[in-house]
Amino acid sequence: MSVSYDAVIEQSRKYLELIAKEELTKEEKERVVRETVDGFRNNINPGFLEYRKSVSTDYTAIEWTDSGTDFIDIYGKKFIDCLGGYGIYNVGHRHPKVLTAVMNQLKRQALHSQELLDPLRAMLAKLVEMITPGDLQYCFFTNSGTESVEGAMKLARLHTGRSGFIAAIGGFHGKSMGSLSATSKAVFRKPFLPLLPYFRHVPYGDADVLEKQLASAAFSGEDVAAVILEPILGEGGVIIPPDDYFPRIREICDRYGVVLIADEVQTGMGRTGKMFGLEHYGIVPDILCLGKAFGGGVMPIGAFVSTSEIWEKMTPNPFLHTSTFGGNPVCCAAAIAAINVILEERLPEQAAEKGNYFIPKLVDLMHKYKNICVEARGRGLLIGMEFVSNEVGYQVAKGLFEHGVLVAGTLINAKVIRIEPPLTITKAELDRVLETLGRVLDTVSEQFS
Repeated sequence: MSVSYDAVIEQSRKYLELIAKEELTKEEKERVVRETVDGFRNNINPGFLEYRKSVSTDYTAIEWTDSGTDFIDIYGKKFIDCLGGYGIYNVGHRHPKVLTAVMNQLKRQALHSQELLDPLRAMLAKLVEMITPGDLQYCFFTNSGTESVEGAMKLARLHTGRSGFIAAIGGFHGKSMGSLSATSKAVFRKPFLPLLPYFRHVPYGDADVLEKQLASAAFSGEDVAAVILEPILGEGGVIIPPDDYFPRIREICDRYGVVLIADEVQTGMGRTGKMFGLEHYGIVPDILCLGKAFGGGVMPIGAFVSTSEIWEKMTPNPFLHTSTFGGNPVCCAAAIAAINVILEERLPEQAAEKGNYFIPKLVDLMHKYKNICVEARGRGLLIGMEFVSNEVGYQVAKGLFEHGVLVAGTLINAKVIRIEPPLTITKAELDRVLETLGRVLDTVSEQFS
């Protein structure tokens, strides 16, 4: 069947005109909504229309613009963003310094030639060495967190010459084939089994079980290359391990010659009150993975970072692992600006201070609704609210959405609702969230009484 390129040109021209508009008429807004819904139904995945973690109430919500700690839908309704793109918007939405860096780089060059040396990649790599703990030195830039995990796994195998991995039950590391092998949720894994071999999953927070698995693997000759863990389980329900967990994991990995991979895709870049989540425990991983907030909420970029010793076997052949767009100049410019903003505005300290302000108030509020609430927990501004059921959490998310506060469940379950706002959120905005949540909990508690 022949394609009418004239029709494609005409349609794309209309889209470009729409993108260029600062204001839309009522008819144009309705057309955007209609075409968006049709596009998801016919060209993306109709499942998105049936399932949402946050809920459109009286109309189909189409996000259109954002700034600071808010986003606005196409009809002008403003929402306080307490989801933060699952950890993307640590410096806020469209931070001026990040936007300026990106636009300045676009004026000069967008993508690199792939052959010459590109300066921004070197500059960003130097900054990453400076902000990461211990002797982490070399880094490879990716386009996303799951790619960072994939690269870290390859590097661990290359360094150790071993094949096995241990990850945590409840852990989430991405959905590409390698990272999905580390992710533990059955609903994502089962359709693609068998995944990578020599993968074991152990309870999160239990160092004894992990050590027994390493001992068993060593005894049976299936030696483990790496243990991959999140400093706090994010998608697994905002689970904080015991204080001695990671120090023990570090000692156990050293004893067995196993690489420790820290998945800091969600906990990194100031989210938990420190630049990196593992800093709370005073230990340094062998490989550290970045993504989400690394691009300053403007551009997609991730990284995996390691020591010179572990990088040794990558050095003779730097083309063992490559990415066409990884470390491109525009994304590097965004990440450089993000690092500057995070440090200049003391966002890790802000996250700690605001978490210490907000979490106790949230605990007290949820304690009033024992028929529907289990507990609130978190560190910095990575916070979870656990409810007695998925149905209750869904109604809470729905109620908050109706009142202009965006939250979401963890993965495909609303039993735990996350609060993960930009680190720039003000205490006044946090108070508004608490006040709105109180009204919603009143309604939902009565509904399920």
